[in-house]
Amino acid sequence: MTGIERNEQRFDVSIAEFPANLDLIAPAIGTIGLIAAGLDAGDPAWLQLARVLVGALFLGVVTDAMLLGHWYLTQPGLPRAPLLQLVWMLSVIWPLEVILMLVPTGMGSVLSGRIADGYNGMLGWFWVACAVTTIGLCFVTRLALKERYYSAVMAATGLLYLAILTAFGTDLVARALLAT
Repeated sequence: MTGIERNEQRFDVSIAEFPANLDLIAPAIGTIGLIAAGLDAGDPAWLQLARVLVGALFLGVVTDAMLLGHWYLTQPGLPRAPLLQLVWMLSVIWPLEVILMLVPTGMGSVLSGRIADGYNGMLGWFWVACAVTTIGLCFVTRLALKERYYSAVMAATGLLYLAILTAFGTDLVARALLAT
């Protein structure tokens, strides 16, 4: 059997595809868990629920973008539209994440000193730096993906690696400081 015959056999279109809507089962179960966690996180319940749901979206999108960017490194011919869409989604979710973390009692209380971070305010400013850097990295990643060369995808992937670090700093530092 030649390589072509093997490929034709492997990609037989007559084989039934896996129903795509079954892919929604895991996120549906996960969403139920997130809602339960958000409602159990404290008062006010609406704020904690919103922080948990938006935080999950925020961290999920930045993680997906970074992983997809990495995939582009091994499959350089892929179209960039899905990666640009994830970076755009991250840019849209970012303000929601930051605003929800600022809603009282929030990171404004840490920055003003009403909530002590244990490091003379340094963690509050670290949070600000992470938040600002995350949106900055989204902007620069979009600019990098406008370039036509493969090196632009490599640069975008590197920027998304940095964005995942700063996004996690934006979410997790606030959660750690506000949990006390």
